Amino acid sequence: MKKIGIMTTGGDCSGLNTAIQRIVRGANLRKWAVYGILDGTDGLCVTPPAVIKLNDMMLPIENVRLAGSFLHNGHANALNFETAIERGKIAAFNKQLRKSLAELKLDALILIGGNGSLSLAWANRDIYRDLQLICIPKTIDMDIPLTDRTIGFDTAVQQLTSYCDQLMLTARSHHRWFVVQAMGRDCGNLALYSGVASGAAAILIPEIKFDVNRLVEHIKNQTTDYGIIVVSEGITLRGHSGKPADMISRKLTAAGIQNRTAFPEHIQRAGDTTAADRLLATRFADCALHAIENGETNVMTALINDECRTVSLADFIASGEIVHDPKISDLMTSNAYVSPDNPLLDVAHDMGIYIGEQK
Repeated sequence: MKKIGIMTTGGDCSGLNTAIQRIVRGANLRKWAVYGILDGTDGLCVTPPAVIKLNDMMLPIENVRLAGSFLHNGHANALNFETAIERGKIAAFNKQLRKSLAELKLDALILIGGNGSLSLAWANRDIYRDLQLICIPKTIDMDIPLTDRTIGFDTAVQQLTSYCDQLMLTARSHHRWFVVQAMGRDCGNLALYSGVASGAAAILIPEIKFDVNRLVEHIKNQTTDYGIIVVSEGITLRGHSGKPADMISRKLTAAGIQNRTAFPEHIQRAGDTTAADRLLATRFADCALHAIENGETNVMTALINDECRTVSLADFIASGEIVHDPKISDLMTSNAYVSPDNPLLDVAHDMGIYIGEQK
């Protein structure tokens, strides 16, 4: 009988519980034992390792729609790859991870994480050398290369779109513009998709240069005196500092345009998991279980042209834009961004949305 582990790491998002439940269900049908590692790598840094044996009743099917992770994603100040490097304890940390994994005697580990977690998994693959490592990509940023979708993105788009929908009513009532700051780090996918969906008048993303004067002129030329401007948290404005939404808001105010800023923050990572994310989580769970059966390791599940399959972590690293991780100085992460060929950029332009100076 195989013994597999599940671990969720990095930021939480909707769809994690669906993936966990589907993995448990599929594994139980194969007569495999499944153990959930609590709090990501935190659970491997205590003695004995913090794990729970998972079964169908522990995470009922009616609860898998909920956001967050049943297994938790770690404590802010606990020893992890980031804090271990900061405290000069990385060697002891890695030794503890190996010790805990050896104690658990897992045949395979399914790691559900973002591009930072997957990059760490590849960089530290020696830690997992005695088991099969299967990764499942999840992030609301959708900044992971080699997959067309990530768990959590669709729900985040829905959450942010609904938020903008409600603001639009207040905007209309008060003849006012709202500058909404979207999450996404250095990737503009969340801002782009939710901005188009909510009918924003302008969408500013890190991948496309913009002219703030052109933006102001665009807003002044609108047929309405209210609306939504979606700003990705990763944009910059030369000569200005502070939150991106505040910077844009000050420019609009200086031009005599009535506006307010709005920061949906972590509600973008919450909300009942959409059907699309539940389907994706189920497909990735099934793909991960097949990968274990096939003896694969150091791979990531991916959706490519609506086909769910595995790709190697080596290809994941090679296919993205390699950048220094902002929190772990020695780590290089593999990032994906909004492609200039993304058809939604043309759609936005054709719909009269200001999206910068490249279109």
